[in-house]
Amino acid sequence: MADHAPDLDGLFRALAHPARRAVVERLSRGSASVSELASPFDMALPSFLEHLDALSGCALVESTKEGRVRTYRLTPGPLSRAEGWLSKQRRLWERRLDQLDDYLLHLDREARDR
Repeated sequence: MADHAPDLDGLFRALAHPARRAVVERLSRGSASVSELASPFDMALPSFLEHLDALSGCALVESTKEGRVRTYRLTPGPLSRAEGWLSKQRRLWERRLDQLDDYLLHLDREARDR
C-alpha cells in the first residue's frame, strides 16, 4: 500500500511540535549547546530534553558531550528522505490536478458545443 517507512513516521511525528521545528531551524545555522537551544523556550529543562530526545530518536539530530556541555547538530539524512517523499506526493497531486483540469475543460467544451 503506502511506501512510507516507520522512520518517516517518526520524523513527521517529531516535526509535528513547534518547539522541535524551532530547534531544527536553529540547528540549520550550526551546532548549539543544550542551554543555547533551550533558552528561547519557557519550559523546564527536563521537558525541553524530551524534545531533544524525540529529535534524536528519529536521527534528526546528534549530540556530543565535552566535559559538562552537550552540543547538538543537525543530521540532514532524515530531512532528505522526507523531502523525497514530499516531492513524490507533490508530483502525484500535480498530475492529478492537471488531469482534473483537462477533464473539466473537456466538459466545458462539450457543454458549449451543444
